[in-house]
Amino acid sequence: MSAKPINSILFVCLGNICRSPLAEGVFRAVWAERETARDIALDSAATSGWEVSSAPDPRSISVAIRHGIDISGQRARKIAPEDFSRFDLILGMDRSNVRDLKALAPQAARDRIHLYLDFATGTGRDVPDPYYDGPEEFASVYRMIREASEALAKRLDARASTPTSGQASSTI
Repeated sequence: MSAKPINSILFVCLGNICRSPLAEGVFRAVWAERETARDIALDSAATSGWEVSSAPDPRSISVAIRHGIDISGQRARKIAPEDFSRFDLILGMDRSNVRDLKALAPQAARDRIHLYLDFATGTGRDVPDPYYDGPEEFASVYRMIREASEALAKRLDARASTPTSGQASSTI
């Protein structure tokens, strides 16, 4: 990934009803809490078209609401070809999402696609799909996403404060 500023982030999972809308909402809240926050375009999408136009899963909405975040207005959408040029950073929730995204992306955009937890925290783990599980798994996924969102925000702050010219500055 180049040192180009990140001005837009797309969070992606299989159906865009559980993990990616939660990641979009949680990161939006985390980023808004920062004093250094600049405008970043945020969105979420699916690799599949199964849930297009659906609201987030009620369990994702519920866990977000418990933490003061409202994601109920989001609607699922499938990733579109223009997303690969529109977003500076595309974060898949699991390895399967990343593999699917890289297969869809033009060669020039593949370096923008990363596994979310790996890019944010360096752990290299997947955010597991909680769809077939209960509220406890949704709570666990929320905690993973919250931790990753905090780490991602710190990483973006550090990146923004790094000089891009490659030259050190000094005052004499």
